[in-house]
Amino acid sequence: MAEKLRIALAGLGTVGAGVIRLLAENGELISRRAGREISITAVSARDRGKDRGVDLSGYAWEDDMTLLAARDDVDVVVELVGGSDGPAVALARTALAGGKNLVTANKAMVAHHGLELAGLAEANGVSLRYEAAVAGGIPAIKGLGEGAAANRIERIYGILNGTCNYILSEMEATGRDFGDVLSEAQSLGYAEADPTFDIEGIDAAHKLAILAALAFGTKLDFAAVDVSGISRIRAADIGQARALGYVIRLIGLADCAADNGDRHLFQRVAPYLVPLRHPLAGVSGPTNAVVAEGNFSGRLLFEGAGAGDGPTASAVVADIIDIARGNVLPPFSLPVDTLQDSAPADPGNRRNRAYVRFMVADRPGVLAEITAAMRDAGVSIESFIQKGQEEDGDEPVLVAMVTHDGPEGSVTKALDLLQGSASLVEEPLVMRLLG
Repeated sequence: MAEKLRIALAGLGTVGAGVIRLLAENGELISRRAGREISITAVSARDRGKDRGVDLSGYAWEDDMTLLAARDDVDVVVELVGGSDGPAVALARTALAGGKNLVTANKAMVAHHGLELAGLAEANGVSLRYEAAVAGGIPAIKGLGEGAAANRIERIYGILNGTCNYILSEMEATGRDFGDVLSEAQSLGYAEADPTFDIEGIDAAHKLAILAALAFGTKLDFAAVDVSGISRIRAADIGQARALGYVIRLIGLADCAADNGDRHLFQRVAPYLVPLRHPLAGVSGPTNAVVAEGNFSGRLLFEGAGAGDGPTASAVVADIIDIARGNVLPPFSLPVDTLQDSAPADPGNRRNRAYVRFMVADRPGVLAEITAAMRDAGVSIESFIQKGQEEDGDEPVLVAMVTHDGPEGSVTKALDLLQGSASLVEEPLVMRLLG
């Protein structure tokens, strides 16, 4: 058996502790599969005295995590600190520049600094691995970068945030509104005390930007992701979607098209109406799923636990095993200097059907005003829904419609025409229908 592979672990939260438990429990099996023993030699975290439920006595401790990368007894640095900047990035740069392999679960860091870090890894002949950064224990990165490597990926999309998926599927199952289910998700540990990154789509956008670069061979462009979250979705929207034969899911979707030699990359995270017959409609609770459509493979579906100490630790250790086997591959499947530039695609010409919901004052002429704006913008209405209120009520009324297939720009134009209307009591909500 080859020489032992020595690991330094930065970050001892739930995932870090999970990595320690996994290597302890499955160590013999992992070593046989890796072809060499894998052992932790040094660790670092903020609070040295905290009880993490695992024995740390056998490992050297570094108060300054960047010193992990300078140790002579370390071959692989595992970064589980988190954050797009700060100590995590400093550690990553130091490790790669110093010829150490790096494994990370940090999607924000990869989304913002992935190209720089990939360049450092390639220049120094080491690995940058980040399977755990996208969809937890699901091997989506390996599946795209290796399993589907012979395919031209036409489109990639999926459910990339378990918190949002739990909230939406609970709203669907119980009929409760968003705020109530969010509070429950926080009490169960599915949502953070500050859930903004999850419910406003930012976490999913980090993951989508990584998947898009890997799938299409383009440079990472997180800033170009069009992001909207789920906080404005009402129980009434869930019910209307169900009546139409759909469920609502937060979807990250990307595709890349060539136009006169230029590449145009479309990236969006937003709530979509998903047909009940579609595989993603059945994905409920804190689960993730990634769909890749290859020109020869057809539709590939990767589904499983998108977070948690066990699944995420499993993905981290799988990356370590690959490094132990000597598998040094370009981090984004292609060498960094061959990744293509792309311009953000204009969504205005994209064709789809849309669900458009208005909250309006209950007074004469409101429906006529809305339909006139749709007519003037060239939007064809397939169905129209009005949810009434009790007699003499003064609450806003829900009015919703589903449009026929048409360019997104037409719906945008119609809403521009309604901008500032006294009839609308809040900004309209637009959700596309996943085709």
